[in-house]
Amino acid sequence: MSLLPPGSRQPALLQTMRMRDPVHYFASLRRRYGPVFRMQLIGFPPQVVVSTAELAAEIYSTDGDGNRAGALRAGYVPWLGDYSLFTNDGEPWWRHRKLLSPALHGRSIASYPDLIAEIAAEDIRTWPLGRPFALQEHMQAITLEVTLRLVFGIRDVTQLARLRALLLTLSKASGSPLLFLMPARLRAWAEKSPLAMRIPVLPTTRTMKAGAAVDEILFAEIARRRDEADSGATDVLGRLLQARDDQGRSMSDQEIRDELLTLLEAGLETTATGLSWAFERLMRSPDVLRRLREELERGQDDSYLEAVVKEVLRLRPVITGSGRLLDKPLRLGGYEIPAGWVAIPMFSLIHQDSEAYPDPEEFRPERFLGEAAQAAQKSFLPFGGGRRYCVGAQLAMMEMKVIIREVLRRVELTAADPAPEAQRMWHVTLVPGKRAVAVAREQPLNRAPLSEEPRCPVHPAPSE
Repeated sequence: MSLLPPGSRQPALLQTMRMRDPVHYFASLRRRYGPVFRMQLIGFPPQVVVSTAELAAEIYSTDGDGNRAGALRAGYVPWLGDYSLFTNDGEPWWRHRKLLSPALHGRSIASYPDLIAEIAAEDIRTWPLGRPFALQEHMQAITLEVTLRLVFGIRDVTQLARLRALLLTLSKASGSPLLFLMPARLRAWAEKSPLAMRIPVLPTTRTMKAGAAVDEILFAEIARRRDEADSGATDVLGRLLQARDDQGRSMSDQEIRDELLTLLEAGLETTATGLSWAFERLMRSPDVLRRLREELERGQDDSYLEAVVKEVLRLRPVITGSGRLLDKPLRLGGYEIPAGWVAIPMFSLIHQDSEAYPDPEEFRPERFLGEAAQAAQKSFLPFGGGRRYCVGAQLAMMEMKVIIREVLRRVELTAADPAPEAQRMWHVTLVPGKRAVAVAREQPLNRAPLSEEPRCPVHPAPSE
């Protein structure tokens, strides 16, 4: 009797093609094979997928010594560099984690909500009134501006405009589906070949050229900020320049550059997509929207707002899952998974577990309030888990809450089409199929403005 889990017998090519609609494909495999199943995609080692939080915890237990999550990703995001938290493993990863965490938690970001609200308000003023438009584009613009001003800390208007355009180009080029379908060796050749770099339509060419232009600005900014030696800087770049490890060593320019781009990669698309889904769900859930407005108008706390954000991220996870490349065999759900396989807690399945979330297809923020909250939180994994829990999770939650509040203060949104938008794969994120199309109108004159206090207090980050 095989100790491997069951799974599809289709060729890897056919299984890879099914990934055009990963949510439904994974759900069909879960129904057929149970909570643990295997799959094979072109360009990847064999994979085992789990669909419960308990099984996910067994995978996360290998984080200290037993997997290389960074090595699994390194070949697909080479522009992040050799020092990125996203692509690193072992002691180098742990050193960077400890250096980066203080800049993204607690008091370090306590002053951010007012500036985030100001950035959101600036963009909202440009929204068309009375006609359909794609919210996702505006959520991307807002989150990019937050990254530029709170993470990168760039003040020069000319450099800010240039970097803004280059980062958008880099994000779009690096998100090309063709880039992820290219075999690793072909992609590595295309990124280094002078011949390939003369072909402008290749996503590798666009990515590498945009990345080089971004690097020019970032390294100049890092050098300028080092000369200033501003110990009171509140942006992430300023804090990283002041950071020291256990041996008193600072981060090199290259290390800081790699982590700045990691924060862009991890935060720009994911936070913008989470916000897009939040409004897509709220526009189609009048009872939830009505209660949210009432709670915000009272201004007592943001517990219901936080529950709404969590329920959005549960029901519409931005990332399908995040794998670990196993260095050692792993016993998982009664099966023996060999070293060299990839073990994946699949968030899109875990968040649909009816044992953890009764009626999982319903948009019900009350799951995260009162006595139900503790049970709901156990299976809530939008930011991953284990040792590699997302370092920017606290900032992302703050950003989503502040921006949602600001939008509801300033406009009324309705769905251009009452039908729910489908989940569509873009890059590695699941985006609204029509980019969250909405119609905005000014708030009625007889409606009281939402209270501005309290301004999303900072909560402790979950265990890392």
